[in-house]
Amino acid sequence: MTLELGGAGYVFWGGREGYKTLLNTDMRREMDHLGKFLQMAVDYKKEIGFNGPFYIEPKPKEPTKHQYDSDAAACYAFLQRYGLTEHFKLNIEANHATLAGHTFQHEMEYAAAVGLFGSVDANRGDVMLGWDTDQFPTDLYDTVLVMLTILGAGGFTTGGLNFDAKVSRESFEPIDLFYAHIGGMDAFARGLKTAVAIRKEGALGGFVKDRYASWDSGIGKEIEAGKLNFTKLKQYMMDKGEPTPNVSGRVEMLENLLNEYL
Repeated sequence: MTLELGGAGYVFWGGREGYKTLLNTDMRREMDHLGKFLQMAVDYKKEIGFNGPFYIEPKPKEPTKHQYDSDAAACYAFLQRYGLTEHFKLNIEANHATLAGHTFQHEMEYAAAVGLFGSVDANRGDVMLGWDTDQFPTDLYDTVLVMLTILGAGGFTTGGLNFDAKVSRESFEPIDLFYAHIGGMDAFARGLKTAVAIRKEGALGGFVKDRYASWDSGIGKEIEAGKLNFTKLKQYMMDKGEPTPNVSGRVEMLENLLNEYL
């Protein structure tokens, strides 16, 4: 149907591939079965001539107690094990990130770091509730931080912002859908404009660059290049005597700086 309708991609939604109890579950066999299923999907995609990307949408629980694609890191490990990393990217959902005990930005940043960032289900959860509330996104901190990650990853090459969200139970008139969708789009538009301003002025990015400067030359660069081992590092410190003092991470300063943009 996706091919017939001219769809640009296909998402394997996280929500059923898991278990209730290990008393009746062979986990290794189930993971092998899921891996085989996705390999067959790749074969079928080629067979019918569908050229769009596949996405996996991480989700840790609900309705099953534990799901194998619980977060971005678990998906990455799974895709590597079954040789699927070249065929899949991740569709990150904000509410699923918080259900997994992560922030929306964390899941986005991890997906981008391992080259699997693909698309976004733009919504939010309620931190007081432990289920998938799928509220429309209105938190500007979330949208700014996520747009910083998206811009840092080079922007969207596939996918986009999909409002996998619904209005509140007490918002039951048709106009409430209008307010919800416009509000969600405005929140991400403002997040994008703010992220562009942050990147243009360079204060946050410059701080991170300076913090890792010792890895860009000297012994730090040699460690990253794999030229040193523990024996050589031990001798280096014996010769050096005292370690170079650490520099503060300036957490509060950076949080205050972010507030200035908002």
